[in-house]
Amino acid sequence: QVQLVESGGGLVQPGGSLRLSCAASGGIFTVYDMGWYRQAQEKQRELVATITSGGITNYADSAKGRFTISRDNAKNTMYLQMNSLKPEDTAVYFCNADIRLRLTLRSSNYWGQGTQVTVSS
Repeated sequence: QVQLVESGGGLVQPGGSLRLSCAASGGIFTVYDMGWYRQAQEKQRELVATITSGGITNYADSAKGRFTISRDNAKNTMYLQMNSLKPEDTAVYFCNADIRLRLTLRSSNYWGQGTQVTVSS
């Protein structure tokens, strides 16, 4: 059973940094596109950044210049380095991935449970 587990969230002061991780595990054949999304209170979930298996990245305008998405394909793990954090970055951050299963060779889209990021003084 596929699991996406996020870690690295927490409380940080404005201007600070955090590094989020997302580890995929459980019957995986291949991990394709991966991405980070976030959802602030009373707002819709929104894209933060995505990365293909080949390392091509895409960022929301709000993340450009401050956040860096990366991945380690050997570990089926994705990262989000967040610098110069602002209070408006406060949200639950979710990991998302397209994964082909080893047993069935079928691909599906999966979400992690989310990790809270709070930017506050």
